[in-house]
This record gives sequence, structure tokens and C-alpha cells, in this order.
Amino acid sequence: MRTKIVLLAATFVALKGLTASAAIGPPGEWQHWQAEVEINNLASRQRGARNFVAYCSGCHSVKYLRYSRLGTDLGIPTEQLEQFLLPPGAKASDYMATPMPKADAEAWFGTAPPDLSLITRSKGADYVYRFLKTFYVDPDKPSGVNNLALDSTAMPHVLSSLQGLQTAVLRNEEQPSEGGKPVTVRAWEKFQLDVPGTLTPAEYDKFVGDLVNFLQYAGEPVQVKRQALGIWVVLFLLVFTVLAYFLKREYWRDVR
Repeated sequence: MRTKIVLLAATFVALKGLTASAAIGPPGEWQHWQAEVEINNLASRQRGARNFVAYCSGCHSVKYLRYSRLGTDLGIPTEQLEQFLLPPGAKASDYMATPMPKADAEAWFGTAPPDLSLITRSKGADYVYRFLKTFYVDPDKPSGVNNLALDSTAMPHVLSSLQGLQTAVLRNEEQPSEGGKPVTVRAWEKFQLDVPGTLTPAEYDKFVGDLVNFLQYAGEPVQVKRQALGIWVVLFLLVFTVLAYFLKREYWRDVR
């Protein structure tokens, strides 16, 4: 019985690994791109909130975060919050929900866009960063674009006006297989910019980095306070350990 359980567990892990590797897209340097998350960079998170409201909130929600909490945590004055971030008819006490009806989203995209409250906690900040940077032109797709991080994504490239339109240049590459014989796979080499956007590559990287920073905050608004408090907790434990050690020596002196 135990052997069967081990075999089933091994099969599940193997299938899960194959599924994950199949969904990660063509191999290449892009798989090692990392987001520079700066949890203490308040200006970056403010810009990220602006970017989210301007380009993402039409389809995606952050349903566990209120506008009022956003303004308080990011130091956004009430006047600016109401003028630049609140949608028409919304109140500061409202959650950051998308105005797009679910039925319309499913009809237009085939599936409703997911809520992004916990996207960086479930997928990781690096995944979101790579996803937003690896859209490329693909005439065979309904939206005209595809994505290296999520093949056949239903999401159109809403940031194409900023990044521009690029083509993925692939090359044939031999990789070892389980049988020992090399197999030829299509690997990513570079992106070729066909239509420039309004931002330079460096400016677009900063734009995406700010957006990821905001989503990292949205996934855990108390992250900055938690880490700051953690330092004091560690210091307290260190001091308490020293005091407990000397107290133990004092007790055992009488016992001995």
C-alpha cells in the first residue's frame, strides 16, 4: 500500500512538473528577468497606483483594497485621490472593483479577467514583470498578440501604446532529453521592435516596475509595517535570550 502511495505521489509530481514546464514558454534569457521590488519606495507605489487605475482597472479589480486605505498607506491626499484615482460615482470607502460586467468580459475575451489582489503572492512579482514585458505580435491569435510567459493569453496588449509592438525572434537550439539524444527546440533569442511606443525601453521597464510594486503592496498592504516590526521583534528576542541565559546561570549556581 505504501509503495502505491509513493508511486502515485511521484507520478503527480512528475505530471505537475511537466505541466509547469510546458506552460513557461520557449527557453531563453527572458526567463531570468527579475522585478526590482522596492517595498519602501513610496513614490514608485504611487506611480504604480496611477498606472493601474489608468491601464488595468477597466478590466481587473483589486477587490480586497479600499481607495481610502490606498490613499492612507501611499500618502495620497484626499483631493488627489478623488480627482485622479476614484472612478466617476465611486466613494473613497469603496473597494477597487472593475466596472466591467462579468458577462461582457466573458463574451469579449472568452473568460473574465482575474482579480489582481493576490497575483504577486500566487504567481510571484517576477512572473508579473515578465508577463508585461513579453507580449509579441502573433497574427494567428484573436487579439493579434501572444505572450512568452502565458501562451495563448486572452488578454490583449493594453500597454502596446507605451511599449510598442515587437516580434519574438526564435532560434533552433539542441537540448538533452531523457533518452540521452539531443532534441531540437525553439528558443527565444531577442525581441525585434517593429513599431516604437511612446516610452523608451528603459522608461517602459520603470513603468512596469512601478506597476508590479503597487501589486506587491496590494497583495499585502501591511508588508512595510510587518517588516519594520519584525526588526524590533528580533531585537527583543536577542535581548530576552541574553537575559534568560544569565538567569539560568544564576538558578543553576544554587543547584550545583
